[in-house]
Amino acid sequence: MKQLTILLSVILASFAAQARVAVQWETLGNTVDEQGRPTYTERLTIDADHGFKYLGFNTFHRKRAAVNAPDSLFEVIPGYYLLTSPEFARGGRVVVDIRTSGYLRNAAYVPDGFHVVNSDGTTEEVDFTARSIIERPEQWQLADGTDLMPYGDAVFARNAELQGGKCEFYSVIPSYKSVTLTGATSQKISTIEFRAVESPRAQWWRATVRNGKVTVEAAAADSAAVMRRLEPLNLFTATNVPEAVIEDYPDFGYRAVMIDIARNFQPIGEMQRILQLMARYGFNVLHFHFADDEAWRLEIPDFPELTEVAGRRGYTLDESDHLAQLFTGTGDVNAVNSSNGFYTRSEFIGLLKYANSLGISVLPEIESPGHARAAIVAMEHRFRLTGNDYYRLIDPQDTSRYVSAQWFGDNVMNPALPGPLRFMTDVTARIKAMYDEAGVPMPAMHIGGDEVAMGAWTGSPAANAYMAQRGITNYRDLHYIFVKELTANFAAMGVKVSGWQEISMRNEADFNELVRPNTFSINCWRNPDNNSAIIAQTALADYPTVLSIVNHFYLDMCYSSHPCERGLTWGGTVDEFDALHGYPYELCPVDSAHFANVLGISGHLFAETVRSGRMIEAYLLPKMLGMAERAWNAQPTYSDADFNAVISQREMPRWLAFGSYIHLRQPGIKLSADGRVEMNTPYPDEAGVQVRYTLDGSEPTMDSPLYSEPITPADATQIRAAIYWHSRRSVTSILNL
Repeated sequence: MKQLTILLSVILASFAAQARVAVQWETLGNTVDEQGRPTYTERLTIDADHGFKYLGFNTFHRKRAAVNAPDSLFEVIPGYYLLTSPEFARGGRVVVDIRTSGYLRNAAYVPDGFHVVNSDGTTEEVDFTARSIIERPEQWQLADGTDLMPYGDAVFARNAELQGGKCEFYSVIPSYKSVTLTGATSQKISTIEFRAVESPRAQWWRATVRNGKVTVEAAAADSAAVMRRLEPLNLFTATNVPEAVIEDYPDFGYRAVMIDIARNFQPIGEMQRILQLMARYGFNVLHFHFADDEAWRLEIPDFPELTEVAGRRGYTLDESDHLAQLFTGTGDVNAVNSSNGFYTRSEFIGLLKYANSLGISVLPEIESPGHARAAIVAMEHRFRLTGNDYYRLIDPQDTSRYVSAQWFGDNVMNPALPGPLRFMTDVTARIKAMYDEAGVPMPAMHIGGDEVAMGAWTGSPAANAYMAQRGITNYRDLHYIFVKELTANFAAMGVKVSGWQEISMRNEADFNELVRPNTFSINCWRNPDNNSAIIAQTALADYPTVLSIVNHFYLDMCYSSHPCERGLTWGGTVDEFDALHGYPYELCPVDSAHFANVLGISGHLFAETVRSGRMIEAYLLPKMLGMAERAWNAQPTYSDADFNAVISQREMPRWLAFGSYIHLRQPGIKLSADGRVEMNTPYPDEAGVQVRYTLDGSEPTMDSPLYSEPITPADATQIRAAIYWHSRRSVTSILNL
């Protein structure tokens, strides 16, 4: 009996552990409110076998209110919501409708991070499901009739344009500068021989393929990079190799990818995979975005609060010892997910060494004085514990009212205080020590400098007193004084500065005389009216300019306007061809002398919509290849069709072997004049993609019919189709008949 009792207890405990609150989300469709303003209703169906206090979740900040009076919704910080209802205490099924301002345009606005908070403050993860946002047209069409869905017939035409390209033996990405065929053929390559020569320019090399041997002429230090450039040819396994002379070099010395692990953390193993992909496609700078408003992800000796407080996110009402949950999570600050985590000092040193072995420099970034909320919260925690304001970043008497680009009103360091300069200088010194220990040069410290909200510091007694002492009347001058003083401090310890375009816009002699010589790079990203004017201004002022244009090189923008594509759209949509068409001479229209100030190209993957390493790789592949081609070759090279062929025939098999989760383009669907329906893809037959379709308006699955030839849809009124390639799936294409 005792054994039976123990067994029953184990079973009951197991059942209790598995009991979960279940939440289903759906959108009821876009409409307008009584004042004609856009709005949509989100419906939550909650099933619980026990009572609880709050239902927490995350989504981008918008005005939200519970529709039914007994229910209540409040926002802890922008993007973190807690929902209450009298029904929650009883458990069972509860349906809550939330009226949300704006339109639901794509999947990035579907809520995430659902968890319940019990009356004792403990949290529980929930079973969350989101219903499709393309079940009915009103879910994606706007109330004024705007419809951005890329329908099947338009996609069919684009796919047809991408078909029929050529992938020849020496077609690689990025493409070689020149390939001169001799007309002869080597049946097999048996040897690669290196000859160290003095290169006529940086990273130049030449390879002669002749009589079964490859002779490479290059600087001795470039041998590993040359082998990576030859690797796609599979020279030791290929047969009937066309003999040729290959000459190659990059047009730009700065070819970067920025990865944001502040907003959603990724472990060191995923960053190593990203570095491998970067090296494969010729990138040589990892722009390491580890600190922002939403978290701090690097251990800094003597500043434990930065990771203990600002490296953890979860349920909180006051952020007294950790940040509030954002983007995703379970409410638990100790859960292993993208909400929590940081790189230890030893992990970062190891990452520096690994990147260096691949020919990649790591450019760290600490956002300042804006985008600094995580550091501010951490240093406020230090002040509360110690009473020491040496590193305090804000004026406690500041009554300023401002809203940042991410809707925060408390994310700007106060340059009138000594704390921000001390903090940035001392933290940078400790990071430089990590580079020194790794034996790797530190290229610079990227200090951010972008998107400082209007209105910051206007209500700060410390700022107003500081300005009065110096005869300053423009609050923006505080920002530029901060940049000057920080640059001087960095120069004293042998560190250059990098920043976003805002820090190069001063156009005053004393500022430029100090800052410009100590600047490593300036990322020019956008101007709402005229991108090229901003970039031209930076290059004309002789700052080292990096082209980081949002509508060509922002990797987190949606691949298309399809509602189910992940990513953001504030800068438009960006796919691999938008990146391919980002021609530097068009983006920075200045004379040749000032174009020499253009260091290169940088792509940026901000992580608001990232949840996993798989998602990062899907954003990168194939989009980063268009950027790689332009960073290596400034002038036009491949046509879209040829570029697509190289991706499909050469790169997709490599990604499959590497285990990458890639983005697939959607299938086309066209109704022909004879009443039959044709479907197509941009991929050649040998790529092995499948098209699965339905005729009843339901979502295709792997069990749906396989398209192989034109079909007669009989009485169907809508056809839906998706591309499948191994475990990857495209978004759904729709054709209304």
